Amino acid sequence: MVETKYKKQLIPYIDFRREYQSYKNEFDQAYFRVMENGYFILGNEVLEFEKEFADFCESKFAVGLGSGLDALILCLEAWGIGIGDEVIVCANTYIATAFAASRLGAVPVFVDVHTKTFNIDVDLIEAAITERTKVIIPTHLYGQMADMEAINSLAKKYNLKVLEDAAQAQGARQRGEICGTHSDAVAFSFYPTKNLGAFGDAGAVTTNDPLLYDKLLYLRNNGSKTKFYYDYIGYNSRLDEIQAAFLKVKLKHLSKWNETRNYLAGIYNTGLKGLENIILPSVEEFNESVWHVYCVRILDSKRDELINFLKAKGISTNIHYPHPVHLQNYYQDLEYGLGDFPIAEKLAGEILSLPLSPFHSEEEIIQVVNTIKLFYKEN
Repeated sequence: MVETKYKKQLIPYIDFRREYQSYKNEFDQAYFRVMENGYFILGNEVLEFEKEFADFCESKFAVGLGSGLDALILCLEAWGIGIGDEVIVCANTYIATAFAASRLGAVPVFVDVHTKTFNIDVDLIEAAITERTKVIIPTHLYGQMADMEAINSLAKKYNLKVLEDAAQAQGARQRGEICGTHSDAVAFSFYPTKNLGAFGDAGAVTTNDPLLYDKLLYLRNNGSKTKFYYDYIGYNSRLDEIQAAFLKVKLKHLSKWNETRNYLAGIYNTGLKGLENIILPSVEEFNESVWHVYCVRILDSKRDELINFLKAKGISTNIHYPHPVHLQNYYQDLEYGLGDFPIAEKLAGEILSLPLSPFHSEEEIIQVVNTIKLFYKEN
């Protein structure tokens, strides 16, 4: 008997097959449209998606790219960020946020996070700014935005650029305004797990700056806008036509999917309320989260036991993120150590992401809640 790589779960953390089956006809039509057109690089599908995504984000421009990491790197490159420059990033984030600065020879300067939202603690940013600081990259973690009003105020005071890492915040709002126009540029990932995800790698940048927009068009296409004529040393980071076609399908449903996420998060909030060993996620009053991740804190040092208990019941979970960026092997040369960012380090040992997607049922979320309660009843 041949072993399969994936064991079927009763309640998976995420299941792309459900998504595909729910909109199979639309996805199939998009696929065959591209294949029959026979045009695969920077065609009408990309142009149409860029226009639709810019409209969705209420921004003037959108540039489709190969990944969320590329979206961060190309913005920094367009602004001339390089060796000797410093870029402020959140200590609790996916490593791509820091790698974007490192890739260009700049130095990521980490800032600890807020215990309430797990986003960058805006009260700690100013102390991290030096004469070498050029950019602040706030990460909008788990579906809600960092406090852009406070961040933009600091950026204006010190003449800094702001590049939002909005990989987890497609459709989120702050003070009534949708994510996509709060700063100089906003980088999005369309990795399959995202609220708006491709069926492969993809990303984009939104901006209201025509000069940045024009530079990004060059940089993503090997430094060229006219074939065989090159104005910059660029990258090969073009959004594929077929991924753009799939993203166009998904974008039509994104708002409805985010509403479903919000509804299911409410079931978690109600069902898990009052368990003394769990801290539930908190959303700032000026934010509208899109609940990319439903992340709780387990305070009794039983997180791993709970994970194994849920797994034994067929329920899959995740951790975002188990190892703070400043403690990753690559960044040991920066001489950060254990204790430098205590909140991020503490969270890494406590946080747990529970199943939540538009394709989970209400009954499944209730089952997760009841299984967690059972764990604490037995332990």
